[in-house]
Amino acid sequence: MQPRNVWQAMSRPGYPLSAWPWRSAAYLFTGALVGVVVLVGLVLSAVVGGVLVLALVGLPLLLGTVLAGVPVAALERYRLRLVDAEPAPDPHETPRETGLRAWLSTRLRERATWRELGHALLFAGLLWPVDALAFAVFLLGPLSVVATPLLLAVLGEAKVLKVWLVTTWPAAVGCALLGLVLLAVGAWLLGVVAGARAGLTRLLLAPREADLDARVVELARSRVRLVDAFEAERRRIERDLHDGAQQRLVALTMTLGLARLDAPPGPLADQLAKAHQEAGTALAELRELIHGIHPKVLADFGLEAAVADAADRSAVPVDVDLELPGRLSPAVEAAAYFVVCEALANVGRHSGASRAEVSGGHRDGRLLLRIRDDGRGGARAGDGSGLTGLADRVSVLDGRLSLSSPPGGPTLLRVEIPCDPAS
Repeated sequence: MQPRNVWQAMSRPGYPLSAWPWRSAAYLFTGALVGVVVLVGLVLSAVVGGVLVLALVGLPLLLGTVLAGVPVAALERYRLRLVDAEPAPDPHETPRETGLRAWLSTRLRERATWRELGHALLFAGLLWPVDALAFAVFLLGPLSVVATPLLLAVLGEAKVLKVWLVTTWPAAVGCALLGLVLLAVGAWLLGVVAGARAGLTRLLLAPREADLDARVVELARSRVRLVDAFEAERRRIERDLHDGAQQRLVALTMTLGLARLDAPPGPLADQLAKAHQEAGTALAELRELIHGIHPKVLADFGLEAAVADAADRSAVPVDVDLELPGRLSPAVEAAAYFVVCEALANVGRHSGASRAEVSGGHRDGRLLLRIRDDGRGGARAGDGSGLTGLADRVSVLDGRLSLSSPPGGPTLLRVEIPCDPAS
């Protein structure tokens, strides 16, 4: 696998002979050039803008000084590719409106803009001299030592690093060999300095939290897409079962019933009666399955009617006190309905309660549901109660589920799902 950055390249044995030392040198050399330009530009804009600010002519220059970090940061993120192939995301937001005013307003409110201005000042005042010094010491110095024989052949003498005078060929060859050693050592030092500079640049201009924020947003969007896809698939399955398999079972039941009436008494009639009974049982189970996937009352009349219907079918008497401003989104209604159904089923199976209550409503942009029973209590998630699955279903919609069930009761299941009434 090819190394992604200079640090990974330096961990490989063939680093000095690879292109990475030269990429590091190019990164430092271009950094020195860009730093000089940034320094000159910042000084000129600040001085000229300060002189002309009283006449209001220098305000654009001062504003340009504040925003100077934006193009510098964009260039630095581009230069990072020399020593770090990992993409550096742009932390800036896209303005909601078009035009220069909206762009300026958005940029001046962002923390990234001021962080980039601080980077530009640090770059102009400190970082580019470090780049230039590292480039000169770790590359130009060893190269000048390697070139000692060439200088001796051209000039008749060579002064190594402006210190040692070389006039003989054995000394020149020895200097060239020493220069090769220094060049190999300098390749490592160039990589260290370039890697450190790239790490500092990434920390200031492309922080990991910006990338994490983008990933969180994308995960939230993908979760919404998955929920919508699940709802669409559920509706398709419900439609196919209702219009396909259920109708065929109805036709089969009718056919068996007619055959049973026409058959004379005897073993054949008994078998037809049994088949007719089994077909009726299968039809009833299929209808119950369709109702469990997504009851028609929920689709037609909303959550309040569906919860009331579930309460009527509960094995334990249930009081319903649910007030909603209207229909909610289909995903929220489906999740809330199945939470209520599962909770009431748990009450009937495990709690020993004599009565239960479902209450709640829509407040402050959240759907609140409370399912309470007067049973023995002691319910815990992970004990076969299905609470873990309910919590997962609610969390998909960024909701929360909490349980209070002390020994001896009562048990209170509380659900909160952020949502707005459907338009």
